[in-house]
Amino acid sequence: MPPLNVLFFCTDQQRRDSLSVYGNQIVRTPAADRLAREGVVFDHAYTPSAICTPTRATFLTGVWPFRHKLLANFERNVGYITELPDDTVTFAGYLKDAGYRVGHVGKWHVGQDKGPAEFGLEGEHYPGWGPPVNHLDYLRYLDERGLPRFSVRDEVRGTFPNGKPGNAIMGTYEGPAEGTFDYFIAERTIERLREYARGYREEGQPFYLNCHWFGPHLPYFVPEAYLTMYDPADVPLPASMAETFEGKPMVQRHYSAHWAYDSFDEATWRRLIAAKWGYGTLIDEQLGRVLDELDRLGLADSTLVVFTCDHGAFTGVHKLQDKGPAMYDDIYRIHLLARLPQGAGGVHGQRERRLTSLVDLPATWLDAAGLPVPDHFDGHSLLPLLRGEAPSDWRDDVLCEFHGHHFPYPQRMVRTDRYKLVINPPDVNELYDLLEDPHELANQIDNPAYAAVRRDLMNRLYRQLRARGDNFYHWMTTMFEVDVPGEEDASLSGFGKRSVTQ
Repeated sequence: MPPLNVLFFCTDQQRRDSLSVYGNQIVRTPAADRLAREGVVFDHAYTPSAICTPTRATFLTGVWPFRHKLLANFERNVGYITELPDDTVTFAGYLKDAGYRVGHVGKWHVGQDKGPAEFGLEGEHYPGWGPPVNHLDYLRYLDERGLPRFSVRDEVRGTFPNGKPGNAIMGTYEGPAEGTFDYFIAERTIERLREYARGYREEGQPFYLNCHWFGPHLPYFVPEAYLTMYDPADVPLPASMAETFEGKPMVQRHYSAHWAYDSFDEATWRRLIAAKWGYGTLIDEQLGRVLDELDRLGLADSTLVVFTCDHGAFTGVHKLQDKGPAMYDDIYRIHLLARLPQGAGGVHGQRERRLTSLVDLPATWLDAAGLPVPDHFDGHSLLPLLRGEAPSDWRDDVLCEFHGHHFPYPQRMVRTDRYKLVINPPDVNELYDLLEDPHELANQIDNPAYAAVRRDLMNRLYRQLRARGDNFYHWMTTMFEVDVPGEEDASLSGFGKRSVTQ
């Protein structure tokens, strides 16, 4: 069959349980519901690292963060590199060589200064972690439509441990939905989609297009109609707000304080969660607008559509906010919806329980183009799963990594369908039984009843880290019960094994 077009939607810091297709019975997300009906809902999708830049660089390169080495957001960088090298190989290069137009609209946040053009994608560079509301392109958009410049009132903030005002969490945007940066991104996506559609119809040139929103990342600066769309009284507080931090890494207490969790009472937390849901509905409306335009242009039957996010959000769970050095499913397990046209063998209205990772997406783009997946890519194409096939060699666990945000804090995690092991070298390790404890409140790392599970997960993690070349495995050979085949020296120093030339 001919190469498929690709339309890739991505939100930022969105909880999977804020979508009705993942069980939320209050929030209205009809566009996401539509993709679920017409495609596949992935129930066990994970981000490789629950922070923007490392994951977005993985979108671009197709490799794990420890390989591309862009390990932290530049705004809170803790000594890592802040840009990918100029000679970085990206999926875009392969698609362009195959004759594709490759475009990007919206949040980039792959590095500090380099934008899409430096890595083979057409499109404006909107830099930073949050919407650049003074960007000339956005200001031009507002002026052309007679919309007001960005302004916010009634900000909600907590109090930092040192008594100073905390981070802004929400506020009322003093303008209509059409003036929000999220609406603007959808408009620019529709414009580029129309341009690419002309090339596809007239010249047969396929295309790949990103649409990446900055929301619903905090702060929730959206029109009042969306902040109040859902009644806080209807919002159930998350069960993991019962977190005591007993037996947990100390860093979680510090992050709870940094995000001023105790500054907000239950009523305010319900209001904050309701506001984030409203923000999600605002973005769902934009998703629907772009999907409707895809239909109007007659491209739905030739386009693979994928909708996901870079990572989840705490939003009060475990008495935390934002994201950070705590590898709970709330920020690592993400929504992933994909629609493969029926003419390409796509199945509709199904749920997929296999473990998938965002590192699989670049391999999927190339497979959709009919191209081989390069050997150095770390992911696997999702197309077989979208066709309802059952690959015999699909992964039965998924690994995730974290390197720091505000300060260095290395972590590695292995997750199976039931268990999770988290290694925290500066602190206590964690083991969770997600069947018995879905909210990850009870750390079983020292529970003798889980000794066999712990040893199995330790060895899974060790073997895969070693096979990948992730030197984090060195820590494990001396500290944990892991099998080190062919090694008598657990320190792995290599002393005495290397020849010395005078």
